[in-house]
Amino acid sequence: MTPASHPPRGDFALHARLLRITAMAVVIGVISTVAARVLLDLIRFFTNLFFFQTFSLAERSPATHTLGAWVIVVPVIGGLIVGLVARYGSDKIRGHGIPEAIEAILFGKSKMSPKVAVLKPLSSGIVIGSGGPFGAEGPIIMTGGAIGSLIAQYFHLTAAERKALLVAGATAGMTAVFGTPVAAVLLAVELLLFELRPRSLLPVAVACAVAGFTRPLLMDAGPLFPLQTAVPGPLAMLSCVAAGLLCGMLSASLSISLYKVEDLFGKLPIHWMWWPAIGGLAVGIGGYFEPRALGVGYDVIGDLLHNHLALGVVAALLAVKAVIWVISLGSGTSGGVLAPLLMMGAGLGVVLSHVLPGNDPMLWPLVCMAATLGGVMRAPLTATIFAFGLTHDSNALLPLLTTSAVAYGFTVLTMRRSILTEKIARRGYHIYREYGIDPLERHSVEEVMTREVRSIDAALPVGDALARYFGEGQAHRAYPVLRGSAVIGMADRAMLAAFSVGTVGDACGDAVPVFALAGENCRLVATRMARHRLERLPVVKDAQSLALVGLVARSDLIKPSLAHFDEEEKRERLRGLPWQAG
Repeated sequence: MTPASHPPRGDFALHARLLRITAMAVVIGVISTVAARVLLDLIRFFTNLFFFQTFSLAERSPATHTLGAWVIVVPVIGGLIVGLVARYGSDKIRGHGIPEAIEAILFGKSKMSPKVAVLKPLSSGIVIGSGGPFGAEGPIIMTGGAIGSLIAQYFHLTAAERKALLVAGATAGMTAVFGTPVAAVLLAVELLLFELRPRSLLPVAVACAVAGFTRPLLMDAGPLFPLQTAVPGPLAMLSCVAAGLLCGMLSASLSISLYKVEDLFGKLPIHWMWWPAIGGLAVGIGGYFEPRALGVGYDVIGDLLHNHLALGVVAALLAVKAVIWVISLGSGTSGGVLAPLLMMGAGLGVVLSHVLPGNDPMLWPLVCMAATLGGVMRAPLTATIFAFGLTHDSNALLPLLTTSAVAYGFTVLTMRRSILTEKIARRGYHIYREYGIDPLERHSVEEVMTREVRSIDAALPVGDALARYFGEGQAHRAYPVLRGSAVIGMADRAMLAAFSVGTVGDACGDAVPVFALAGENCRLVATRMARHRLERLPVVKDAQSLALVGLVARSDLIKPSLAHFDEEEKRERLRGLPWQAG
């Protein structure tokens, strides 16, 4: 396929379907918000059913149960049910949601099944409602992503457009659960989109905005954990660095421990269907000794942020939560990671608040929960704005950024992969999370093309053309063929040799030639060459006249990459300084 015309170059690539995709994102934002409310209701329903034997949607903490030692059995039952659902329903519901969404985006053309949209919230509701130490964000990211993907598949969109709507649904669901639309957009940028283009950013931002405005109609408005700390002083920066390093260590240890536990489960001589029940046993035992470690634990996070718990209680809670979370998630059950990381990070912050100088003691649970999240997920901007969105504490923004950046730097320097990508790598897929503007997209064809081009007249007999252009003095492998001033094709030795009589124009035939426009970017033209299996294209003035202005070859498309190499690798000294004279 060749372009009819090419618009003037601007800051971004133009996509005629952008408005249509954005309009669909509005609908997805509303549906994902409703799905988030359904998920939260499912968690409440199963919490009341498992721990209090009532049919209710009331908000109750599993820590207030009166089951005694029978509480050990409850998570086992939940894990057994989810194992059965995963085996006979869809194994895509296993895991904490974000790695599965990334895998669908990068390796599954952003396609998800209707089963995931139904079974993921159901299974997560059962697991968390039976005491699983997880949050609702991972399941809603998977559920919202499935909703966006299914709508995109219904309207026969491209894989790139499906990705935009999948991520729009995922982040809209996260917005609905936590009330953090800006953090949800940053999550998309840092973890899910693997690009920064209007074609994907605009639908995601719109879906999150719609979810943010719709949320108060279905759930409580305002921040989840309202908090106000004092303005940080100069000494707080050093304390933030120390806290960030410790949070980075916690992040690394949690990630390493999780996959060691997953390896141990993989060695068990039983089907993976039974693993969640075994993980549930660990949850039940931990919950028996430390009931507040069960379930989502938003109330516990609030108490930690306000320093309402004694140091000994916090230390025990942190240890139990970490152990049961690692074992349960390593068993392959269904649940999210954000809320547990917030709790464990906040617990570490409470411990540090007794030793770190420099500011309000309530600051350290807040910055440590953000830094732990940023270190584990390697998303420091998401973690910073997420913590701000949860608390609306503007005084903490600078400490949040500092601590999250330090924890992020620690895990980047000490670990090859994150908790999100290690799971995918174990399935044989490597993910490279760095991305920038492609050098081929930064440069246009006219910057790299050859302008002085030798061409063949269409009226020239084939025999004469072979002798003149493809004899011993052959200079090029192919030449543009012109009828008047218009390009009608490209001629090479093999094509002309197939015609014993006639002209070069006869050999080219009547098909519309494949060409490039001078204003097109090199990436688009490289893709066209690959699609048509060509090594060079004529460059024309416009699609109407087909007037030849140049020739672009595969070797020309290397030039932007060489310039990029110079930018990345070439070291230069500042010249012209006084001490360099003579």
